[in-house]
Parts: sequence; C-alpha cells; structure tokens
Amino acid sequence: MADETFEVVPIAHVVGGRIEPTDDHWAGTEAIIRIDDSRFTEESVLGLEAFSHLEVVFRFHLTDPTDLHFGARSARDNPDWPKVGIFGHRNMRRVNWLGVSRTRLLRVDGLDLHVAELDAVDGTPVLDIKPWFAEFGPRGEVRQAEWSTAMLKNYF
Repeated sequence: MADETFEVVPIAHVVGGRIEPTDDHWAGTEAIIRIDDSRFTEESVLGLEAFSHLEVVFRFHLTDPTDLHFGARSARDNPDWPKVGIFGHRNMRRVNWLGVSRTRLLRVDGLDLHVAELDAVDGTPVLDIKPWFAEFGPRGEVRQAEWSTAMLKNYF
C-alpha cells in the first residue's frame, strides 16, 4: 500500500476551559468550540441543538513530537498496571496526535458551541464535530481492562 498523506486543517478551536492538559477531574469543565467563521456560516450548525452530545476529533497540539512511545508501556507510567501497546490505550503520544472526545452540548450560540466535559484545552485545534447518535454506541457487551477502570476512576 502506498504511503498516503493528506492535509487536515482545523475547522474550529477550543476557547476557554482548561489551559493545561491533566489526567483527571474533567467534570464540570466548560468550554466553547468556536467554529471558523471565515469558512462556515450558521447554517453549518443548523439542527445541532437537538442533540445532547457531540463527538469531537481534535489534535493534541501541546504534545512534544519527540515524545512518542510506539512500544508497550504502563499507562501513566504506573508500574502496578500492565504494559500495553500504543493501540491499547488512549493517551496523547500517538503518531498523528489525534484525540476523540464525547462531550455534552450545552447550547449553540451562532458558531460557538458551548460544551461540558470536553477533555481538550484552550487553543486546541478541532478537526471535526459530529452529533452523537446512540445507535453508534457500542453494540453487545462492553468489556475493558481492569487497569483502565482504575485509571479513569477520577477522570470525570
């Protein structure tokens, strides 16, 4: 397969909320996803207010590009948790530095989307925004590693 590259440009930026990324306690954090008004009009968000949640794709823009870990390691460098590969966790040390978050939509104000519990910081470039459809949630029984449940105990 040929090496395919393509350019992805932000459609919005996070305004407000946290200024530094942290591992836990995102509950109660509110921010605005400000959509680029030089490319989009209010028609682009028409109907969005009917949804309670959004799925947001963003770029981990504060990640040090030399701090990539493709091999197995313990999440948060906790030796009590097993080593897992890069695709066995969701941290920011990823090849394309992409994050995905499901956030509550509080209200739409023009091209400003007021959201809660978006785990992205002020200035984060947003690459895509989609309404959350319950039918796209997991089907069947959900399982996950015990260490991930312990790690995320205080995430929200």
